[in-house]
Amino acid sequence: MLYNYFMNILQEFDTIAAISTPIATGGVGVIRISGDKSFEIVSKICSKKEFSPNIITLCWILDGDKKVDEVLILPFKNPKSYTGEDVIEIHCHGGVNIVKKILELVLANGARHAERGEFTKRAFLNKKMDLSQAEAVADLIHSKTKEFVMTSAKNLSGVLGQKISEIRKDIFEVLSRIVAGIDFPEDVKEPEYDYLISEFEKSIKEIDKILSTANTSNVLRQGVSVAIVGKPNVGKSSLFNTLLNLDRAIVTDIAGTTRDILKETLDFGIPVTLIDTAGIRDDDEISKVEEIGIEYSKQSLDEADLVLFLYDASTGITKDDEVIWDLVKNKKNIKIANKSDLTDIDTNDLKISTKTGKGIDELKTKIKEIVCDINPETLEFSTNLRQQNCLEQSKSALLIALDGAKRGELQDMISIDVKSALLALDEITGEVITDDILNNIFDNFCIGK
Repeated sequence: MLYNYFMNILQEFDTIAAISTPIATGGVGVIRISGDKSFEIVSKICSKKEFSPNIITLCWILDGDKKVDEVLILPFKNPKSYTGEDVIEIHCHGGVNIVKKILELVLANGARHAERGEFTKRAFLNKKMDLSQAEAVADLIHSKTKEFVMTSAKNLSGVLGQKISEIRKDIFEVLSRIVAGIDFPEDVKEPEYDYLISEFEKSIKEIDKILSTANTSNVLRQGVSVAIVGKPNVGKSSLFNTLLNLDRAIVTDIAGTTRDILKETLDFGIPVTLIDTAGIRDDDEISKVEEIGIEYSKQSLDEADLVLFLYDASTGITKDDEVIWDLVKNKKNIKIANKSDLTDIDTNDLKISTKTGKGIDELKTKIKEIVCDINPETLEFSTNLRQQNCLEQSKSALLIALDGAKRGELQDMISIDVKSALLALDEITGEVITDDILNNIFDNFCIGK
């Protein structure tokens, strides 16, 4: 056990390296190195041996006497770097084999391969950013919409951490007064209970303000799902392709063409996962494969945030349609009459034609009105589920402390819950954090970041 402990400590501070750009053909590839041996390692594989911090150097990467690639070297000296350590970035040409070859040379000369998120983890451990900022890095990388990019950038700038620090400061001031009154009763009076009640209520109110944005934050991060349902041959796959503006689903006149669930993401200001489902029908002649597809369709319908119920305008709503409508009607839905170019149907339902494009823009507007009823620009910052759980824990502890203050409970007992409230807030910024939680957070990062 002691051996493993020291090995973990040594690994925490050794020199790491990874490819920081996607492994694909491109104009530029970046290999990032961080740690005490960064400059030494690069000098072993470069045609130039000396590098001045913050000055770009053009040179060749060498494998022995053989030239591998002409590159740009970007050196950063601790603590003025992303990780707070010595960092060197090698910017090479973006061929897959080139970046892999250069990484191999770096690893062969004294670095080890970085783990997921290890560069940002070191930035956190070296106090270059708090944990909420580190999580914002992952959000930026995985953002599916430009709106969430902007919100994540706010978190990266430190606004969430600053807000948590403000709330924490107020709670800590209360705790300090309680502790002073308990430890030095002859010199300091315990704070009045009215003061405690007022301060606890104020802090709870501030936490509630942050939690009130939780749903918006979750929608921006996770998006919503929109399922297209209906019986076979009403145009579900055609609508799916039309909304995506590409031929993603197979479209034929044969019933039961769609046997599986197709999913694609649209940017409606929030990520909208559009789901094309198999036509729902009750027929003794359907195959086992189609039957499984229909079960998937019903499951997608149940789980969707919005259902687009599609029927054929040329036939009107049939008994088969009514069976499906009974599954849909109690969920958020848009009732759509497709193939309206074939008939002049008299209905209040939304009339569209995937063939001519009629009504498609109106449908998109309706979808946005229902699932995108949020304004990301009003968000000062966003929170993730981990942060929301910490806020809920802090609020719960403060509510217990508030109840104790209202009942005139001994203040040393109240202080226990106040400390719990502080610890929960400290988990958000990483002032107090367990290794398991820390590893879980950075395991969701990509390698090289």
